Amino acid sequence: MLLALDTATQFASIALYDGVSVLAELNWRSERRHTVELAPQVDALFKLRNITPQDLTALAVAIGPGSYTGTRIALSFAKGIVAATGLPLVGIPTLDVLAYPHLRPDSTLCALVAAGRNRYCWASYAPGSGQPKRTSEWGLNRLPEISPQLSSPMRFVGELSQQDAQYLRSSHDESPDIIAPSLAVRRAGVLAELAWPRFQAGDVDDPTTLSPIYLG
Repeated sequence: MLLALDTATQFASIALYDGVSVLAELNWRSERRHTVELAPQVDALFKLRNITPQDLTALAVAIGPGSYTGTRIALSFAKGIVAATGLPLVGIPTLDVLAYPHLRPDSTLCALVAAGRNRYCWASYAPGSGQPKRTSEWGLNRLPEISPQLSSPMRFVGELSQQDAQYLRSSHDESPDIIAPSLAVRRAGVLAELAWPRFQAGDVDDPTTLSPIYLG
């Protein structure tokens, strides 16, 4: 059983995954309370499934880009468990987690997470399905700096305010498809599904060297 942890932004998510389905998942807006909320929420997740840490076989963690402090919290928590148990650890980029459920064969996708000071961490993804394939480097920009780097038609998913969503609609020749907020939630169940094939293949990360993706 794999425990997935994501505290990369003010939104947090954790999940349990058995290789076939998501067994339990908790999603909440933590703001800046990750440090005090993560461990109790993991305990609550275990109680939902009546399991103990000894039932785990692997861990997955979102490694950013995202908040400098937030990203470090889940990674430090996961490394602590690994140090105590020796379990394998898989790190997955945050934007890959966000993009994965929304990939389509007929359109490119831009995934964004809020980075403060009206900036977004972002990346664009090729049309298709399966593992996300980035077509850009990681970016850290304000929306007026992002739009010129993208081609139409383009779909957007992420933590967009209503004002920013309206800006995107007005700044493109073809009105882009913007994923609804209820569907744009970044879920640890998705993180787990992306990490599981790597765990099964033995493609795991060295916990001593795995580090967050920082931009700026």
